[in-house]
Amino acid sequence: MNRRDFIKRAGTATMAAAIMNPTELLAKTEGNMNDIEIQPETKNVGEVSSAKKVLLINGSPRRNGNTATALQEVAKALNAQGIETEIAWIGNKPVRGCIACGSCKRKGDGKCVFDDDICNPMIEKMNKADGLVVGAPVYYGVPAGQILSLIQRMLFAGAQVQNKPVAAVSICRRGGASAAFQTLTMPFQMMNMPVATSQYWNIAYGMNPGEVAKDAEGMQTMRTMANNMAWMLKSLKREECPARERPQGTNFIR
Repeated sequence: MNRRDFIKRAGTATMAAAIMNPTELLAKTEGNMNDIEIQPETKNVGEVSSAKKVLLINGSPRRNGNTATALQEVAKALNAQGIETEIAWIGNKPVRGCIACGSCKRKGDGKCVFDDDICNPMIEKMNKADGLVVGAPVYYGVPAGQILSLIQRMLFAGAQVQNKPVAAVSICRRGGASAAFQTLTMPFQMMNMPVATSQYWNIAYGMNPGEVAKDAEGMQTMRTMANNMAWMLKSLKREECPARERPQGTNFIR
């Protein structure tokens, strides 16, 4: 059989199959369609995408202080990269500290047993987010106490943070910013959270509300960090994270 005869016979056989058994042919076609991955709609830069979202926690008791200004700069840069953002203010009401009661572990519901402050609502926001930025002012060389209490309770209770990009932002008048920045970052390094870096530590300086916007290098550092986080969110696939061993604790005193 030559090539022309083969093509002619093959075409005739296909047509016959379609005419004789159209239901079977349709079933095969539908099966093939189910195997096709439908690509999501592409968003232009500057449009907000519902696919990726970053929660920014303002850990200052001042709602519209310098910490808010710095986080707004981060949010604008993320939005420009097509990332949705939410800035959640910690408020100026008391935030409980963790008392190590272990009730959250026994219940296993991912919530703190104390439900009378912002901790559990913030956990719910974190669970729905794809990334996290935490900002705080410097008090006596360390971050404001409320934000530390919140972070410790959120992480211990079981907030869904593993494999989500994270960054810390530290704001001060003069000194202590690097120590506070390190303190804010350390808890997340224990939670398998990729840290979004920048051209410098995420530090900015200002005293009066809004004054931090005059720190040109500080604002640029915020934007660079935001762009790096956007890149991580678009590149990393949490479902493909490395396999991890079961944690083993070693105590030095027995």
